[in-house]
Amino acid sequence: MAYYLKSSTTQPAGEADSVQVRRIVEEMISDISNRGEVAVHQYSATFDKWDPASFRLTQAQIDECLAELTPQQIDDIKFAQAQVRNFAQHQRNSMKDIEVETLPGVILGHKNIPVETVGCYIPSGKYPLLASAHMGIITAKVAGAKKVIATSPPFEGRPSAPVIAAIHLAGADEIYCIGGVQAVASMALGIGEFPEVDMIVGPGNAYVAEAKRQLFGKIGIDLIAGPTETLVVADDSVDGELVATDLLGQAEHGPTSPAVLITTSRKLGEDTLAEIERLLGLLDTAEIARKAWDNYGEVIICQSQEEMIVEANRLASEHVQVMTRDPDYFLNNLQNYGALFLGARTNVAYGDKVIGTNHTLPTSRAARYTGGLWVGKFLKTCTYQRILTDEASAMIGEYCSRLCILEKFTGHAEQANIRVRRYGGKDVPFGAAAE
Repeated sequence: MAYYLKSSTTQPAGEADSVQVRRIVEEMISDISNRGEVAVHQYSATFDKWDPASFRLTQAQIDECLAELTPQQIDDIKFAQAQVRNFAQHQRNSMKDIEVETLPGVILGHKNIPVETVGCYIPSGKYPLLASAHMGIITAKVAGAKKVIATSPPFEGRPSAPVIAAIHLAGADEIYCIGGVQAVASMALGIGEFPEVDMIVGPGNAYVAEAKRQLFGKIGIDLIAGPTETLVVADDSVDGELVATDLLGQAEHGPTSPAVLITTSRKLGEDTLAEIERLLGLLDTAEIARKAWDNYGEVIICQSQEEMIVEANRLASEHVQVMTRDPDYFLNNLQNYGALFLGARTNVAYGDKVIGTNHTLPTSRAARYTGGLWVGKFLKTCTYQRILTDEASAMIGEYCSRLCILEKFTGHAEQANIRVRRYGGKDVPFGAAAE
């Protein structure tokens, strides 16, 4: 039976679920809806100390941001974006429109139609998370969205040069320097200079996530993201330094980010605990990582690979890194995860920043029922039908008529009956079931 070598002291909970966050966001959205641009500017000035005449960046402002980066930095961004674009294109190519004749004269099909206008939120208030530009903008573009706009808060009182450069290079049609609830609401409601979008994607803090949740329905969203989560599944084929590095590498996201090790080796668990203490003395993000590890870190010792599968599926973590002698066993048997990282040669940071898979992933055990952001999220799979012959229409009509009467839907039945009369030549009384 599995047991804990270290337990979390606090149960992970999405910050956006708090009553206070929910109330504040609800009030802000209502205020922005009622007062429009005035409210947007006031919130931006209050929360970001940023109140330009226009939030939309001009080409000159974009060029200034690009000029701040070195050629190497530009090349690095382009490399990462090429990987994201390449994988997204392969995903898009896998999604086919279909048309089949399911019965003689009965044609059914579906088309994958892109969302028309997408808003991408790219965080940069605490960290300039330029990788989020690749994940949202490029994936939407590959899906075929006609217009993709991006919003990102100022960083240290001005547009973040690396973030704006990444947004521009990713191909955003319009770029706005604005963050928080005011950015999400402006895109969803079409406030002032902001176009009204059909869908909003991208990670953010608790308030951004809650704004997306409250506006879902008016607009589509990718998912509601909570604090970053990482799970390492390992055996004694790896060492404590490697495991500790990978756990703390994600714990630095924030003080409520769970970092968990599941292992069949008690020695590896103990070595990892020791290495974490050593590395916390070296990391410049140790203050944040320490809080995350102390409050949300766990080490779970299991007796077998099968038991590790049970524990990992129970946690349904956002990131699951497998460092065992047989990683394919976990690829074939794990069911609940946002993204899987197989073998010691890869890690979550690769997926976060550069390798090509999308880093916008389900948290708070949502991996039990959904995957992360991908090109398919921007596509509507819409069905159609066509009947080519009188005989097919009359035959389907007879079944439909009887089923509609069984459900007490007389009007529905008549839609079938009129076709049975016209195309099948049968005298079906009004409101009766076809025989």
